[in-house]
Amino acid sequence: MRVVIDTNVFSGACLGSKPCADVLRACFMGRATPLMETTLLTEYETLLQREKPLKRSRLSPAEREELLDSLLARCEWVRIYYGWRPNLPDEGDNHLVELAIAGGAEAIVSRNARDLNRSELLFPALAILSPEHFSERLP
Repeated sequence: MRVVIDTNVFSGACLGSKPCADVLRACFMGRATPLMETTLLTEYETLLQREKPLKRSRLSPAEREELLDSLLARCEWVRIYYGWRPNLPDEGDNHLVELAIAGGAEAIVSRNARDLNRSELLFPALAILSPEHFSERLP
């Protein structure tokens, strides 16, 4: 299964959320292929540089960097040649849909499914899944 993993799932895993950690574990075990591109990588790196969102993390900053490096090693890099602009309520989330479409993803895994499901452009083959529902869709 090809998936786009929103940064809020990565931060959830760093903070000890079992469903979020299970998403990353599925990628590490080869049960899912995470897709990556420059904008999403920038979001991940920015998250790691900000102290406040991960203040309660059980992982040290070095361990969080290592976790990201391990995830990136499993990622398939995708180039986006066409901007769909699905016009989500949060303009900053549009790149997730564009990455998913460009990379042929079956799902976007996010803790923000409500906003991601409010796209003006509909892509029926693309599921928006919470971390809790992700494992139900794995082959």
